[in-house]
Order: sequence, then C-alpha cells, then structure tokens
Amino acid sequence: MSDYFNDTHEQVRETARKFIATHVLPYIDDWEEAGEFPRELYKKAGDAGLLGMGFPESLGGVGEGDVFMKVAVSEELMRSTSGGLVAGLGSLDIGLPPVAKWARPEVKEAVVPPVLRGEKIAALAVTEPGGGSDVANLKTRAIRDGDHYIVNGSKTFITSGMRADHYTVAVRTGGEGHGGVSLLLIDRDMPGFSTGKKLRKMGWWASDTAELFFEDCRVPASRLIGAENAGFIAIMSNFLFERLSLSIMAYMTAEIALEAAMAWAGQRQAFGRPVKGFQVTRHKLVDMATQVDVAREYTYRCAALMQDGRNPVKQVAMAKNFAVAVCEKVTREAVQIHGGMGYMRESVVERLYRDAKILSIGGGTDEIMKELIAKQMRL
Repeated sequence: MSDYFNDTHEQVRETARKFIATHVLPYIDDWEEAGEFPRELYKKAGDAGLLGMGFPESLGGVGEGDVFMKVAVSEELMRSTSGGLVAGLGSLDIGLPPVAKWARPEVKEAVVPPVLRGEKIAALAVTEPGGGSDVANLKTRAIRDGDHYIVNGSKTFITSGMRADHYTVAVRTGGEGHGGVSLLLIDRDMPGFSTGKKLRKMGWWASDTAELFFEDCRVPASRLIGAENAGFIAIMSNFLFERLSLSIMAYMTAEIALEAAMAWAGQRQAFGRPVKGFQVTRHKLVDMATQVDVAREYTYRCAALMQDGRNPVKQVAMAKNFAVAVCEKVTREAVQIHGGMGYMRESVVERLYRDAKILSIGGGTDEIMKELIAKQMRL
C-alpha cells in the first residue's frame, strides 16, 4: 500500500526475491550453522545486479541517488531470514561509499567495479578494542613516511573482516579528537596487515567477523580517501545510510517474526482450538503488527527525506531506535507465541530473536542515538 515505490523498484524487488529464493533459502540453515556463506555468493549477487545499487554507473553501479531502489532490495534480502548473511553480503555498502565518493580516480576505477561485480569484497574498519561509539578518540595511528603511511593499531568486530580484499580504515593522522582522523584504503596483501581468529557471536552467525592488526603496515599515500584529517566527516556521512539500513533490517526482522508467529498461532492447537483462538494471542499479534507498520512507514519517511536531498540526522536516529525497539519486542513475543518450539534452533524465530540484539549496538548504540537526537533538538 506504499506510494514510495514505482514499477522499476518492483522489478528490482522481484529480482532480489528470486535471488534469495534460488540461491539462499535452500541453504541458509546450513550456512548459519557453518558460520559463513560461500564466497561465490558475492559473484552471483553481482551478476544479478544486486551489489551495485546506489553506486555510479560509471563505476559499474545502478540507481545512484535512488534511495527506494536500495530499500526494496534490502527488504527482499532480509527475506533470507539471516541478518548475518545480509550484513556480510552488504559489507560493501558501508566500506565502499567513501571510496566511490572521495578516493583518487585511479583508485576508484581499480577497486569499485570488481567489488560491485562480486569479484572482490570490501569492508569498513572503524571500531577498536578500546572503543566503538567514541570514534573521535580512535587510537590506530598512521604516520606519513615519504610516499607511504606507516599504520599501527588494531580494529575489532569487523564484518567481512576475515575475507575482505579491501578495508576502508579509520586512522589517526593528526592530533587528538575528530580533527585528526583520516581514512585509508588498505588491502589484505599489504605488508604488516593481518587478521585474528574469526569471532564467535550471539547472532548474525552467517557473517564473518574478525579482528584486524596493523604492525608497521605500509600503505601508499595514494590510498588516502579524501583529505588528510577530514575522515571524521566522511565517517559521519556514511553513518546516515548505515542507520537507515539498520532500521530496514529491524522492521524486516520483526515482520518475518510476526508472519511466523501468525502462521504458528493458526496451526498450533491448545485446549481444543488454535492458539489464535484466544483473545490474548489475537491482541498480541495486533499490537505486533501495528508496531511493525509504524516502524516501516517512519523509515520510509526518512528515506523520502534522503531521496529529496535532505540530511535527516535526527529522524534517521529516531527511526533506528524505534524500529530496533519494535524488533526486540516483536521477536520476543514471537518466540513466546511459539512456546517451546520458539526455543529450538530449527525455528526461524529463534534466529531472529538472537539476530535482533546487534541492531541496538551496530551503527551507533541506542544511547548514542539519543545523544545525537538531543543535540539536534538543542537540549
């Protein structure tokens, strides 16, 4: 019933839907248990045109500036029922935009097209062992040495950290605070770079998450993304779409949990009638549906503001917090409606319940979002 999507969006949505039905759903349970999905899935997604959404055509992308095309694809990818798969397959969406926007032309042309084709993998590396939300105080240091930077430090909780080919890394090139932060594009094969062991997580099992280490890592100065000491602005710019994407992940996780709960409540018998035959269950499902609808529509409104060229920092932060709160509540209730089956690994709501928690942490915690909103309100 939305007015935000046109025929082109629906065609792209159908492509994404078929991709998930054909290449993902038959295997996703096994991939979740294995803790990763096959690398060749990137190539299949690239061949389907799903990785290039929002990037310039000159670099192999499609739909640059069309926010709702990206929304449509993101919604359908979440039909995989695995937030981890979507996060891993979509790590380019947070790692690649700074490269496409601000890297040198020769770097863009060498790096971006292969990633959009699914031949290479891109990741973003900002979070450090000593802090995640406090980006302005990151410690990884890059010192200029002729035509190179010498990088020392570490990153953690990096999505696609184990197998990415290119990392957009936040480093300190200047003094303390946000004014001393820069972005460097670091390749896996650069001397002094290494990864730690794969990190085991509560949820998002299908995504590979790792620590990164830089020990006198030599990075060509040509790999500086944008101006030196201007990286913080680029990171903040990147956050807007990341937070919108997390809002989409949140309401879609909730929607899938709601659908599963409705189906279970219709087939599960208790005391001689379906579980949905009880008023308390029907009302619970109505409340869940209402919350999902509101979260979705407000996120659409934020996407419309972005489509219009605005910078809705406050609204997107609100959308993320609200959608995540809805997601946590709806997935919890879905497990409750399923009873003991909701606690079983074979039940999709069990996975959705675990996957929900990271959404209030990634891309800025609930608490950071509230501080951001308060600042925008001049409180």
